[in-house]
Amino acid sequence: MRAFFEAMFFAPRWYHYPLILIFFPLSVVYGIMMSVRRIVTSPKNFGIPIISVGNLIVGGSGKTPFVIELASRLKGVVIISRGYGRKSKGLVEVSSEGKILVDVTESGDEPMLMAQSLPGASVIVSEDRASAINLAKEKGAKCIILDDGFNRVEIEKFEIVLEPAQIKNYLPFPAGAFREFWFNKKYADIVAKEGETFHRQVECENLKPKMVLVTAISNPNRLDAYLPEGVVHKVYLEDHAYFEEEKLKMLLSDHEAQSLLVTEKDAVKMQDFKLPISEMKLKLEIKETIFTQVDEYIKGYPE
Repeated sequence: MRAFFEAMFFAPRWYHYPLILIFFPLSVVYGIMMSVRRIVTSPKNFGIPIISVGNLIVGGSGKTPFVIELASRLKGVVIISRGYGRKSKGLVEVSSEGKILVDVTESGDEPMLMAQSLPGASVIVSEDRASAINLAKEKGAKCIILDDGFNRVEIEKFEIVLEPAQIKNYLPFPAGAFREFWFNKKYADIVAKEGETFHRQVECENLKPKMVLVTAISNPNRLDAYLPEGVVHKVYLEDHAYFEEEKLKMLLSDHEAQSLLVTEKDAVKMQDFKLPISEMKLKLEIKETIFTQVDEYIKGYPE
């Protein structure tokens, strides 16, 4: 069922369109509600530069590697994330200037990946973004990156919206993958389009002749373009799902594979597993103009 709806959202086939038509009125109502919310909400100024990296669609569009690349160029930066998939609640400090403070079950996979990748940054997860922003300010943050923050219209911020290279279904939820009407990208300060503003680069480490691909990311079919030779089987779990070591051992045995092929986001949840891992590492090549505009925003922010 999950695969059916992901296909309907990202690459619909003829048999998806009857359901899309049924959901279409709900999508219009939902889109209107989200647009009205933008118009009537007055964003709050928190007195600190806040850069939002978000998107209009549900699921992955490169936000995490984009945040990592951006944060690596900033000093005194604190990243604030919702922490989807974590087993904790409330506000949790994941890292402080690179020092990891919790495990991946408390942080969630993406915040942990950011924390491990950024020795000079701090990471906080919280459902309440305002509380996290205030804590970051108390701890001396110079600027904040709000992960997946485009729909947080109550916060005044510099908006970067990531746009996938190929979009086949422009409808809002539930008929499509969009969180609001696609033309609401006009509210962004920067629309970064994949293939133009930024490019994906995938490097694979510790490849083996026979591997089982195991991943818990949204729209996993997007990995197909980057898969190395040797993948003998694919296993897709729900986005942000956790893995069971014994089941992974059985997969290796059943398919006579020498390792598990996973993404970086998956690998942070397997760190304590005694299993052979091959890893797909995603990096983004981002146009320098993006960083220039962010620097100008931060420098021009009133003290």
